[in-house]
Formats: sequence, C-alpha cells, structure tokens
Amino acid sequence: MNREDVAKFRLRAALLWRQTNRLIVRIPAKARIVVLLLIVAAILVAVYSELTAKDSSLHLKLQYGFRSAQISVWVDGDLAYSGRVSGMTRKKFGLIPTDSVQGSLSEIIPVSSGQHNIRVLVEPEGAVTQEDSISGSFTSNYERALSVSARQGGLSLSWTGAASPALETSAGASWFSRYAGSLFLTVAGSIISALTGFAIKELPGRFRAPGDAASKVE
Repeated sequence: MNREDVAKFRLRAALLWRQTNRLIVRIPAKARIVVLLLIVAAILVAVYSELTAKDSSLHLKLQYGFRSAQISVWVDGDLAYSGRVSGMTRKKFGLIPTDSVQGSLSEIIPVSSGQHNIRVLVEPEGAVTQEDSISGSFTSNYERALSVSARQGGLSLSWTGAASPALETSAGASWFSRYAGSLFLTVAGSIISALTGFAIKELPGRFRAPGDAASKVE
C-alpha cells in the first residue's frame, strides 16, 4: 500500500467517523445508555459462557522423529492447538551423533466435559503428512493424557492411564471460573433488571404521547 492509498484510507476513515459521530449525537442520551448496558450485558454473558464451557483438559504428550514439523490438533472439528516443533540429533552414549532425530512436546488443551473426537495432524518438513484421530470421554475437572508418536513409519494415538484430577493451576482456574461466572451473572442480571424497569417506565409514556398530542390539538 503506497502513500496515496494510505492517505485515501485515512480520509475515508475520518469521514466515516464524522458520520458515525453525528448519528450518535442524534440518539437520545437515555437510548445511548440502554444500548451501552445491552452491550455490557452481552459481553458479560459471553465471558461467563467461555469460562464455564471448558471444564476439563486434554494433556497432549507428543514424541516425534523429525527435524521440524507443524503440529495441529482439532477437537470435534475445531482447531484447538497449532504450533511448530523442532527435533534434535540423538547422540549415542551421549557423545556420538547419530542419523536419528527426536523431540517431544507436552501441551495442556482445555476442553469441555463429555465425548470428543481428537484429530492430530503432523506436517513434517520434507516428509509425508501424517494424520490420525481418536475418540474419548472427558470428565469435569479431570485431565486425560493422549500419547502421540510421530515417526517416519507413521502416526499413532493412544490414551495413557486413567483420567486424573486437574492440576492445582487448573483447579485454581476452575475456582476462578465459578466465582467470576457468578459475579458476571449477578452483574448481567442487574443490568437486565434495570433495562426492564426502564422499559416499563418509559415505553408506556412514549406510546401515549401521540394520542395526548392529538387531544391537545383538538
């Protein structure tokens, strides 16, 4: 984008801002407050939903034999993790370099409790892309470990051990989610109550206004 295009973009943005500002000024102050409260309530409900939706976790334990690879993990078709990993040359007896490469990755992925399909995609640099999937059930406030082995011979997925209670950090996050969610719901409820009271108080007067004006003219 050259300087002329930047200047045109800034001019259009300035004009759009002026027009928007004029429209906002025309809106009555009470109506602006109502719209602002509605936006705040919607944000609070959205944050609460996000906090309480993912109450379990997937512990991804990946072992790979590539110098470099792109790792992607989907949960029920939604991308949950994506990152690039790098392997290191293995050394025999800790001193002699060999031709093999190894690396590992440990990642905690928040998920909601229930049945989920986990799909893992490994895209090694200079090698064939590998992909596999596995299904598993997740319990609230528990963690399941998924072992992933990505080698030249192929990709394999398997659950390791039984589900374990979430780590202390996860428990702290769960505690925060519960109490923050309660606070958000309380604030959102107060806003909705205030909006309802405003509607009950203001709307009847607005509906009567045309009739009263007509009677005064007569």
